[in-house]
Amino acid sequence: MAKNSWRLLLVCLILGLMPGMSQQAALADSDYYTAGVVEFRQSILSASAWSDSLEGYVEIIHSENASATDIIVFPESTLNSVGSTTFVPNPDDQINPCLSDPNATYYEEFLVTLSCAARNASKYIVINLTEKQKCTDVPEDTRPCASNGLNVFNTNVVFDRQGVVVSRYRKVHLYGEAKNNTYLPELITFETDFGVTFGHFICFDILFYQPAHQLVVEQGITDFVYPAMWFSQLPFLTAVQTQQGWAYANDVNLLASGASRPSIGNSGSGIYHGRSGTLTSVMRQDSGERTIYVAQVPKYTRSISLQKRVRRSTPEIKTRQVASSSSFYMKRDYVQNYESDLLQIDQGISGTINRTICQGSFCCNFDIAWRSLESTVQNGSYYSYRLGTYDGWRNEQQVDANYIRNCALFTCSGDSIDDCGTLLPTEGALQQPRVAFTRLVIEVTYPESREFLLIPDTLKDNLLPLEPNQFEWSQQKPHEDSYVHEVRFALKESQEVSNLLTFAIYGNYYDNECTFGVGTEEEQLACGYRSGSSGLTILGGWLTMPLVILVITWNRA
Repeated sequence: MAKNSWRLLLVCLILGLMPGMSQQAALADSDYYTAGVVEFRQSILSASAWSDSLEGYVEIIHSENASATDIIVFPESTLNSVGSTTFVPNPDDQINPCLSDPNATYYEEFLVTLSCAARNASKYIVINLTEKQKCTDVPEDTRPCASNGLNVFNTNVVFDRQGVVVSRYRKVHLYGEAKNNTYLPELITFETDFGVTFGHFICFDILFYQPAHQLVVEQGITDFVYPAMWFSQLPFLTAVQTQQGWAYANDVNLLASGASRPSIGNSGSGIYHGRSGTLTSVMRQDSGERTIYVAQVPKYTRSISLQKRVRRSTPEIKTRQVASSSSFYMKRDYVQNYESDLLQIDQGISGTINRTICQGSFCCNFDIAWRSLESTVQNGSYYSYRLGTYDGWRNEQQVDANYIRNCALFTCSGDSIDDCGTLLPTEGALQQPRVAFTRLVIEVTYPESREFLLIPDTLKDNLLPLEPNQFEWSQQKPHEDSYVHEVRFALKESQEVSNLLTFAIYGNYYDNECTFGVGTEEEQLACGYRSGSSGLTILGGWLTMPLVILVITWNRA
C-alpha cells in the first residue's frame, strides 16, 4: 500500500512540474487548431515607422481576439526595412532572443520584443522581416558580396510558444526587391506542439513550383503559413482569388496574411481549408486596417467525419462593397496577348453561346448562358465580357517568369481588348450588372507536364472569389496511359451569378519543361513520353470531332 502511495505521489509531482505535457497532448489529439492571420497597415515610412509597427504587432498578439489562437501569421514587409535589418538565429541553435539577448545588443530590439511577446502569450508567431547575414557565414556562396560584407534577405521567422526561433525561410522569387536570393533555394518546414507540420513561403513564391508546390508534391505538406504584400492584378491574380485557388488546387490549409493599403493595391488575407474553401477572408477597399482574422482549422490528419464536427468561425455580415478604380488600385494583366472574342450581350435579351477559341494548338471550349437584368439606374455603367485563350509566358518584366495556359471569361470596362483587366470608375448603385449567368462551363484538354498546377480561378465585383459549393471541378486522364488531363470547370446548376469579373482555368506550367507535345521527339522521349503511345500527339487534336459536328450544324442552319 505504501509503495503504491509513493508511486501516486511521484506521478503527481511529475505532472505538477510539467503542466504543459498534458496540454500539449490534448492539442495534438484535437481535430483542429486555431489560427489567426493579420491584415496589417504599415505606417508611412519614417524613422519611427518600425517602432509603430512593432507596437501594433504586440498589441494584436495580446488582444482578446487573438486569445484563442495557437498560431498567428503576420504579413510581408510591414515590420522593418533595409535601414533596420537584423541578424536572425539559426533555428538549429534553438536560440531564444528574449532570454539570450534581453538588452538587444546583438539582435534588433523588435526581434527580441516579439520573441518575448510569443513567450508571454504562449503562441507560435510567424513574422516577416528584412534580415542581414554576414557573407562569411556562407563560404560556399562564391557570388560577389556587398561592400559592407552583408547579404540582405526577405525572411520569415517563426517563434514557438517559449519565444525560441524554430524556423527561418528566405524568399526565393523576389518581386523587384533590392535583396538577395539564397545560394540555394530553401525548402523549409517546422513542427508544432499541436501536431501539425507547416511549410512556408512568401508572396510571389506562390506562382512557382519551388518551394510552394514542391512542398506539397515532394513532402506531402498539408498546412502552410504565407506572409504577403501582394499587388493585385486583374483579371486572374488578385490576392484572395489567388490564395483560395492555390489552396483548393492543392487541397491544403493556407494561412495567408496580407499587407493592407488598398490605395497602392495591397490587401488580402484569409484562412482556407483546401477543397472546402474559405474559413475567413478579407479584401479591404478603404484606407486599410490592423486586424486579426481567426478561424478553427480542421487537421488533415483526422478523418472526414471528424473534420465535419469542427466549429468554424461565423463570418461577420457586412454590406457587399463593389470595387471600383477609386477604391482599390489594380494592376493589369497583358490580356491583349490573348486570343479573344467579345461576348455579344444585347440589352434586355437573354442568350447562349457555345464557342471554341484556340491559340495555336491550345483550345478552350466555352458553353455559356445568361439572362438579361433590367436596369433601374439611369446613366449606370456596366462591364462587358470577353472569352479568351492564352498559351505562353507571363509578360511581366524584371521578375521571374512562369508559363501559363489559360481559358477565361473576364470583364472589360468597354468593348475593346484594351479596356479589359480594369475596374469601373463608378461606385455603388451606379455600377450595375447587365446579366446573370445561368450556365458557365469551360472544358479543355491540358497537356501533362513534369511540374504544373491547374487552378479554378474566379472573382466577383467585391474582389472575393466564388466558393467551392458554387462550382464544379473535375480533372482526370481519359485513361491511365494518357498524357493529357481533361478538365471541366462549371458553375453549379443550382447557381446563377450576376456580379462576376472572372471565371477561368489558370494553368500554371512554371518553366514548361517536360511538357507533353512540346519539343523534339528526342526531348519527349527523354521526358518519358513514349513514342506512338496512346497520349495525343497534337494538343488540339481532341477538338477535331467537335469542330466537325459544329461545322455540320452551322451548314444545316
